[in-house]
Amino acid sequence: MTTPTLRHPMKRLIMLAAGALLATSAGLVQAQQVLRVSAIPDESPTELQRKFKPLGDYLEKKLGMKVEFTPVTDYAASVEGLINNKLDLVWFGGFTFVQAKVRSGGKVIPIVQREEDEQFKSVFITTDRSIKSLADLKGKTFTFGSESSTSGHLMPRSYLLAAKINPDTDLKRIAFSGAHDATVAAVSGGKVDAGALNISVWEKLVAQSKVDTSQVKVFYTTPGYYDYNWSVRSDMNPVVRQKLTDAFLALNRNDPQGKEILELQRATRFIPTKAENYAAIEAAAHNAGLLK
Repeated sequence: MTTPTLRHPMKRLIMLAAGALLATSAGLVQAQQVLRVSAIPDESPTELQRKFKPLGDYLEKKLGMKVEFTPVTDYAASVEGLINNKLDLVWFGGFTFVQAKVRSGGKVIPIVQREEDEQFKSVFITTDRSIKSLADLKGKTFTFGSESSTSGHLMPRSYLLAAKINPDTDLKRIAFSGAHDATVAAVSGGKVDAGALNISVWEKLVAQSKVDTSQVKVFYTTPGYYDYNWSVRSDMNPVVRQKLTDAFLALNRNDPQGKEILELQRATRFIPTKAENYAAIEAAAHNAGLLK
């Protein structure tokens, strides 16, 4: 007859423990009042702000907290900002994600990527009609984007090396423009013979008639590779991380707000991702001597 009296207090203890856990989770969500967001500066600061504003407004409503976007000066600053707890969510390229993962000892994790980032590509462009292949770049001047850019430096360099062209010895001069749109400006303005940038920015500039395609031509497009993602630290409150992930995955082109956000992000939709997807990027960085 004593069994029921033992079960009742045990059940009550379990209920109290569950309630305490829920209260703690709610408290953790409330404790973080601001989500600090940034992105690698692969385009101008004004363009990055323009692209992020509708997404930021959307995330504020989904998370129930203020969302602040802070531009950074360079790619390295985006890595350091996340690692040193000055940022909570960062739009990384594949290479900058790898740098952040290595620098943090595996404590930075990607949560979502655009569907397009499963098979991202770089394009090589020129105004020089004598350049028709990678081999024709020998002895020419050339610009990459940022040194830490996946699609503007790492992967273009990797494909040059695969074509038996060492950019540091076989080209007349190499430069780093700092951003994809700046690469287009350098090539179209005659500052260099050719350059490489991500295909997404190239297609956007062409669609906006910001590049004269009668003068500037794509002469090589790389095979596909994993690239951009939204990353967080592994110590982010799991409730917030899940809400954030769910918010990205819920974006839908069939509603006006989702359509605007996805178009600005140049995305069909967002899908889950994982660190293992970027193993090839990490290997390429080691092979190119860009990751110590």
